[in-house]
Amino acid sequence: MKIITTPDKRLRESSEKVRQIDDEILGIISDMRKLSVDWESKHPYELSAAMAAPQMGVNKRIIIIRDDMEDKNNAHFTALINPEVTKTEGKTVTDYEGCLSVPKIYGMVPRPFKVRVKAKLEDGKEVRIKATGELARTLLHEIDHLNGILFIDHIKDKADAFYYMDDKGELKPIKDYKKEIRDNAKLWGEE
Repeated sequence: MKIITTPDKRLRESSEKVRQIDDEILGIISDMRKLSVDWESKHPYELSAAMAAPQMGVNKRIIIIRDDMEDKNNAHFTALINPEVTKTEGKTVTDYEGCLSVPKIYGMVPRPFKVRVKAKLEDGKEVRIKATGELARTLLHEIDHLNGILFIDHIKDKADAFYYMDDKGELKPIKDYKKEIRDNAKLWGEE
């Protein structure tokens, strides 16, 4: 298993609902956790906050969310199966987002501040989550993956909205977005 990146067409597909939580599904979740931690070990300035099964090329409605997004040493992730947004509310907040499947690019993405999600845990128990701030943003980002949507799709004013990470871990603006697209059209899926 590996993390797939743009322009892989599998990232643009809607995922299938998980019908039964069996050994296959539990194996997918285990692989997702391993890949997230492995990716993070190769990116010293970045945190793997979450991942969706389509990012491994697996067309299933499964996401994992890091339990503690402030502590890189705590690599425990909670799996959510068939997560569904039931409500968004609050003001829209624009903040940085990055993605394991959109390498080296960050963007300023508008998202609702609050979200309610229902899902199943690995043991089959149904949960309802009320999240705000960063957790709400992360849940919305990952559930978007299950619907074939990437964070870059939410950015309307592209002129000053994209950034790259330099070799010191600092985010720097991409000065000429159109040139960036021309030079990396395949990566951005703009061919």
